[in-house]
Amino acid sequence: MSGGMEPRTLWPEGAAPEYVAARAALLEEERDLLAHAERVAAARRALPPGPVLPPYTFAEGPRDLSEDGPVTATAMDGLFDGHDTLVVYHLMFAPDAEEACPMCSMWVDGFHGVAHHLARHTGFAVVARAPLPRLRAWGRRRGWDGLRLLSSHDSTFNRDMGVENADGAQHPGVSVYDREGHRVRHRYTMQASVSDDLPERGIDPLSPVWQVLDLLPGGRGSWYAANDYAGARRG
Repeated sequence: MSGGMEPRTLWPEGAAPEYVAARAALLEEERDLLAHAERVAAARRALPPGPVLPPYTFAEGPRDLSEDGPVTATAMDGLFDGHDTLVVYHLMFAPDAEEACPMCSMWVDGFHGVAHHLARHTGFAVVARAPLPRLRAWGRRRGWDGLRLLSSHDSTFNRDMGVENADGAQHPGVSVYDREGHRVRHRYTMQASVSDDLPERGIDPLSPVWQVLDLLPGGRGSWYAANDYAGARRG
């Protein structure tokens, strides 16, 4: 081990030699993966400034989802909550859909659980094209109290961010923005699908569910068949 670090035991006493050899080889792969992830994160942080965005406004209600109003037109620079950065989750929820995407909703469940930690470092919001009443009803169903849920129903925001096709089809993704006074710059967007070889894996590191399931012998299995995340937390 480098740096004088004592070797860690990653298996209990009595493990078969073939297990020890395979686990040691896997550990080297895991180290390589972590080192590569650090390089990718550094490259992401080193991106040059992105374009200044138009003055988007969104429909927003109270963070207390039990209240129906007042509804306000919130400018994008008002989403930073005192920070210089903003993270937006693009929720796949079409204007004419009755429910949001179950996989997207699982991601937002995870963000909701750590929102108080995120709030110490960055603004965070969930934006969808669905009309605000439908979005808030879905938020109540999921238990997303405290999250900023905003409708981009009357703007080109989703299309401009690449999370909506010309035919109105929606795509999940995550975007990061910088603020310069009242000007907002785009910094980074990652969509769920960025590769035909690894469909729907683009933002997987942001979901603790996938990370834990990947530790299991059976991996993720048939996610849609085995789980009803759309029905989870309905209460």
